[in-house]
Amino acid sequence: MQSAPLPETLANLLELDPNSTVVMIVLSLAGAGLIGTLMMTNTALAGPWAKRKITAAFTDRIAVDRIGPYGLFIIVADAVRLLSKELIVPEGVDRPAWDLAPLIIASTALLGFAVIPMGNGIHLADPEVGLAYVFAVASTTSIGLVMAGYASNNKYSFLGGLRAVAQNLAYEIPLILTGASVVIFAGSLQMSEIVAAQQQSLIGPLPSWYAFVNPFAFVLFMIANLAEVGRNPFDIPEAPTEIVAGYQTEYSSVYFVLIYLGEFIHIFLGGAIIATIFLGGPAGPVLPGIVWFLIKIWGVFLFTQWARSAVPRVRIDQLIEIGWKGMLVLSLANLLLTAVIVGVTV
Repeated sequence: MQSAPLPETLANLLELDPNSTVVMIVLSLAGAGLIGTLMMTNTALAGPWAKRKITAAFTDRIAVDRIGPYGLFIIVADAVRLLSKELIVPEGVDRPAWDLAPLIIASTALLGFAVIPMGNGIHLADPEVGLAYVFAVASTTSIGLVMAGYASNNKYSFLGGLRAVAQNLAYEIPLILTGASVVIFAGSLQMSEIVAAQQQSLIGPLPSWYAFVNPFAFVLFMIANLAEVGRNPFDIPEAPTEIVAGYQTEYSSVYFVLIYLGEFIHIFLGGAIIATIFLGGPAGPVLPGIVWFLIKIWGVFLFTQWARSAVPRVRIDQLIEIGWKGMLVLSLANLLLTAVIVGVTV
């Protein structure tokens, strides 16, 4: 396993050995705090404010515009409103699992950003199995969804948890198989190597991003990612009109905030994975790498919000059929075709 180079500037200013264990731990924690703060800030901006504005624009309505400039203070208003509510614990819940579920849902996505290269040295770790790690961490969210549904002692929550398991199983396999086709092109699971492999020119000024090299895989990954982050037409685990928010029915106050933030952090993690393996990571002209990285993940977020506004929800049986009979077959075909092309051309 290789680690990203540590920033030696702070250590030198403090006259410390940058390679000492204590300094490495402190700098790693500081870097993790900065990246976590950056992602949480984007999530806070996306959840209460951007989601409302984008959905209103797609559906020809007026969103929040009275609370602060452009309605931006709705972020503070929502935070105060939700966190000041009483935390109600229903009777009969499995308390340890019920308490841990929101923490698992919110924290697993943040762990995934540890191996995402964001440009300009903003990269906590660069293990040789980086892509496998981020898929593994993202998939553990299912544990939190199952715990929340089962521990709530509520039939709607339980159904939401079961739907979450069925959906994640049906779409994680196509997601991983499609990601594996990128690994075949790049020849590595290491995130920095995947980004570096996309730095060449494909045709003229067109970069060799894998979204252009293999657009079929890019489309498959985008669709499977919608299912992973629970956006239309695959928001079956929550289904407000059918199972009244599913696995999160019994949660309020700070626990609801954690689940809500976890949902949007996972959307941004999905965008970060897509930006890294299909859109060249932080690569881009003129602007700093971190700016391009944020532009790309916000572009993916915009796509998920368009789907939420424009695409109707499918039934659970249709969702499973699309996953197992459609996405799985197409992702396998894409993987085999990619292997044949690379085997013939290399």
